[in-house]
Amino acid sequence: MSTKTVLNRNDPVIETRDQLIAAIAKGEKPKDRWRIGTEHEKFVYCRDDYHAPSYEEPGGIRDMLMAMTEFGWEPVYEGGNVIALKGVDGAVSLEPAGQLELSGAPLENLHQTCAETGRHLKQVKAIGDKTGKGFLGLGLWPDKARAELPIMPKGRYEIMLRHMPRVGSMGLDMMLRTCTIQVNLDYSSEADMAHKFRTSLALQPLATALFANSPFLEGKPNGFLSYRSHIWSDTDPQRTGMLPFVFDESFGYERYVDYMLNVPMYFVYRDGKYIDASGLDFKDFLKGELAVLPGEKPSVADWEDHMSTAFPEVRLKSFLEMRGADGGPWNRICALPAFWVGLLYDQNALDAAWDEVKHWTIEQRETLRNAVPAQALNAAIPGGGKLLDLAGRILDISSAGLAARNVLNNSGDNETGFLDPLREIVASGKTVAEQMLDKYHGEWGGDITKVYDEMSF
Repeated sequence: MSTKTVLNRNDPVIETRDQLIAAIAKGEKPKDRWRIGTEHEKFVYCRDDYHAPSYEEPGGIRDMLMAMTEFGWEPVYEGGNVIALKGVDGAVSLEPAGQLELSGAPLENLHQTCAETGRHLKQVKAIGDKTGKGFLGLGLWPDKARAELPIMPKGRYEIMLRHMPRVGSMGLDMMLRTCTIQVNLDYSSEADMAHKFRTSLALQPLATALFANSPFLEGKPNGFLSYRSHIWSDTDPQRTGMLPFVFDESFGYERYVDYMLNVPMYFVYRDGKYIDASGLDFKDFLKGELAVLPGEKPSVADWEDHMSTAFPEVRLKSFLEMRGADGGPWNRICALPAFWVGLLYDQNALDAAWDEVKHWTIEQRETLRNAVPAQALNAAIPGGGKLLDLAGRILDISSAGLAARNVLNNSGDNETGFLDPLREIVASGKTVAEQMLDKYHGEWGGDITKVYDEMSF
């Protein structure tokens, strides 16, 4: 989730609808300025007993963040607490229960992305060695009940934790017990944005299946391969889902603005504090009639904050966010941006990928999305066959898109190798979740603690 690293901004007050649209349209960039921003979360645990460390305990989350300043990171404070770090590699921030996230810098190619990931993991592992902490690459805490997990001192999360049980049964699980990998990508125009949005939204269930990595809950198999994805099915229906309107021919910036104006608010940020506006209407804010700030109209910064509080499978801000993947190990962090860059940053690949899915109906897309958390690559696709059959074709398209970019590293390798972990899954027909379940029922003998040996960075 977003963390403010600039805590005081004097942005213009919103006077017209055009300003709402402009906040999205400003993301337009020519192709030579398209960048790749990768975000990845990981669970932090104490190696001696596997507990999730609190913020305050000696060697806990606060101490870990401060220790990372030795690598040049600068602390970001909220209410006197360090809640994030900023630096040349982007920002390090905290999810609600102390999951550690790197929101990487916007980079030109996947070789840089993977190098950035490697630097970050080397740093946190060095801090972990000093403090007795480990880092787990999964989509869901495999053995922790909600009550066992700490809460980080961030005002935004305090508001959300109160609000989530009002709108769904699993919102607290989303906040406290999940980790994801995301990639943020650019567009050149409104038409380019719409084409990329439709294609990536239709294929998001495939990404969920390929990255399925959350089969355990509170120490036992949970009946799903991506329980993290299942959690989103009852988190908050007004701000999640597959967004059927994206597939309308008329879809563009203005239609997304309409969607966001109907998403209830969470908060307003003023003078270094979050004001609870949960459930209130941003349209009232535009009229100066927001109950918690009567007479005040929103700034552009308030609108940008509000856009960060919707959680559909693909999210639009001034870039597109791919949101379907479970957290995972190092090579899969690099594989997710490779998958989407190959599909979306080459026009031939983008057109070919859309050709694979453009005939699906809204109902078929929704059925597939609902089937994937439990069935992953075994889910049936419209027209016959399984998602596994589509996966091979889509990976070929992505690989061709990466090859066409022809971005080489110092060894002369292009970017296609970053897809290898996904090709291995397709070749075996088994997701990482299924591989872990085989071990749980076999060599692990039902001992869930073995997952810490298997899936730690």
